[in-house]
Amino acid sequence: MQRRTALTALPALLLAACAVPPRERPARFWSGRLALQVLGEAPRDVQAAFELQGSPEQGELTLLSPLGTLLARLSWRPGQALLEQGEQRWHDQSVDALALRLVRTPLPLAALFDWFEGRASESAGWTADLSAWAEGRIRAERTSPAPAARLRIVLER
Repeated sequence: MQRRTALTALPALLLAACAVPPRERPARFWSGRLALQVLGEAPRDVQAAFELQGSPEQGELTLLSPLGTLLARLSWRPGQALLEQGEQRWHDQSVDALALRLVRTPLPLAALFDWFEGRASESAGWTADLSAWAEGRIRAERTSPAPAARLRIVLER
């Protein structure tokens, strides 16, 4: 009887040993989808799933395709930033410079942390509409400097 119990428990023990614990998320972590439309002479549309974690001083923004493949990863800490796209890597002292390289328009990275927590703040010409924040929806527009841009975000809850 004891042998039978040990044999039936063995598969459960093996499965438990192979299980990967869930990835622990930092305290400030958001994910969802974004759509960025850059207007002007060279219009550009960027649509991606995203993960944002950290703070304006130190953090990481990951952009993913609809199939979940990595499109780009932008990480930063004081005085140092890294943009990774495929096999290419760019280093800079400014996360804003690398964000500009990524989407060809300034991004309101620092303001995103406020917006995602429901706090209105402006960033270099960006104005956010947080009226649907409770439903996980944020809209923002930049009219100046050119080119104008529109950002739509849907947060996962």
